[in-house]
Amino acid sequence: MTLAELKRLYRIIKVQLEYGLDELVPQQHQLTKAPLLARKSLFWLKNRHADKPLGERLRLALQELGPVWIKFGQMMSTRRDLFPVHIADQLALLQDKVAPFDGQLAREQMEKALGGSLDTWFDDFDITPLASASIAQVHTAKLKSSGREIVLKVIRPDIRPVIDADLKLMYRMARIVAKTLPEARRLKPVEVVREYEKTLLDELDLRREAANAIQLRRNFEASEELYVPEIITEFSNETVMVSERIYGIQVSDLDSLNANGTNMKLLAERGVSVFFTQVFRDSFFHADMHPGNVFVNPEHPDNPQWIGLDCGIVGTLNSEDKRYLAENFLAFFNRDYRRVAELHVESGWVPRETNIDEFEFAIRIVCEPIFAKPLCEISFGHVLLNLFNTARRFNMEVQPQLVLLQKTLLYVEGLGRQLYPQLDLWETAKPFLEKWMMNQVGPQAVINAVKDRAPFWAEKLPELPELLYDSLKQGKVMNQRIDALYQGYRDSKRQQATGRFLFGVGATLIVCSTILLTSADQRLAYGAVAIGAVCWLLSWRAYRR
Repeated sequence: MTLAELKRLYRIIKVQLEYGLDELVPQQHQLTKAPLLARKSLFWLKNRHADKPLGERLRLALQELGPVWIKFGQMMSTRRDLFPVHIADQLALLQDKVAPFDGQLAREQMEKALGGSLDTWFDDFDITPLASASIAQVHTAKLKSSGREIVLKVIRPDIRPVIDADLKLMYRMARIVAKTLPEARRLKPVEVVREYEKTLLDELDLRREAANAIQLRRNFEASEELYVPEIITEFSNETVMVSERIYGIQVSDLDSLNANGTNMKLLAERGVSVFFTQVFRDSFFHADMHPGNVFVNPEHPDNPQWIGLDCGIVGTLNSEDKRYLAENFLAFFNRDYRRVAELHVESGWVPRETNIDEFEFAIRIVCEPIFAKPLCEISFGHVLLNLFNTARRFNMEVQPQLVLLQKTLLYVEGLGRQLYPQLDLWETAKPFLEKWMMNQVGPQAVINAVKDRAPFWAEKLPELPELLYDSLKQGKVMNQRIDALYQGYRDSKRQQATGRFLFGVGATLIVCSTILLTSADQRLAYGAVAIGAVCWLLSWRAYRR
């Protein structure tokens, strides 16, 4: 490791220990003996916040370490089945309650990016941020031209060096883990870090977020299930983004949702529907659906509508990924574990030599208990842990391209658990996937393919006679060339046969000449040598042609 990496690693360890996070390490476990021993060696690093509860200390430590760690805390905050309430509640504050930076500095950053004073375009700019997150913070204002309420999002200053330092350290640690722990290689730690780096750095360019939001808004235009705020493109660039201001109830504010009379069951079902629609219909899904980015429209609570914000991280899937995922989901829903095992082998996720029967049985043991139970009784975190243990036995490799999808599934589960614990996630998603699969492989798939290709065929149809004539003409020329090549091949074979014959005759005459040299008449011997030499010369010429 370089000196800078060692300093950053020490900084991370120092912050964790000064907030007393070593309390989270199990005391009686074989795997934690080494870390606990190392902790004792750092005797000068003591808990400086012993007066604060553990959940608050964890939140403050992640916040102090920077955006990479805050993102990790945001993800953990949605898994209330894995963490006690006092920790989950504190981590939830990381979603939009990160300590803001100075509002005047934010204004200066915006004016620098826009090339002029904010008063030129906006009224009522609020120096106090509306929300502050790990990468950026948001301020409110009104458009001077129309009086429309808007929000201005600005990237935190000097954030890139911190992210780069943490990512560099993560790469270093991932390579060490991959080299020293053979079992960890199947998890592809370096590829996972690379995927995380891409998504994190994408968030630093607000032009990308604006483009994502525009696309997502277009995909759900006039939808009752999801609304995406409009982006004001003329005031948006790499470090500043302007969009319409929305008023909604944060999805984690259950008291307000219930007080508003929200149909929680329908809201939860629509959350599942929105996710699967984004993944399978659009191949373009919001991949940062933590509660800080998701609101609910307070109007028409009996027909609730989701509101999606912060589209900095989106995921895309190709047709093969979608088909594979859909078939796996449906096989799970139908409890066809043999098909699940076969799909894993066909996709190359597990080696070809895997015993299908054993793999099917292992999957059955893990997955069968999750069915016929309400969501509140299922811990998908523990299911994933069991699946990883199963995968380890069969050398299954993690697919980095699906890391975002896996993370989003965790978010969806966390939100569903909070909104409507009785939601049957499987029954809600199954009809959607069956319909999608029918559109992919049934008669409708043929109709869709014809409709998609019709403009291309209509464009090429007038050229068809000319293309047919050119094809026939090229075929005739090709046949003539093949005939010429075949004739040349036959001539070459004939010449080679002649050459071999003459070479054999010449060799025979030379051998005979050695016998004739012992006879009385040596002129025959010399004649045989001369004729043999001529035959060899003719043979050489035949091969040269």
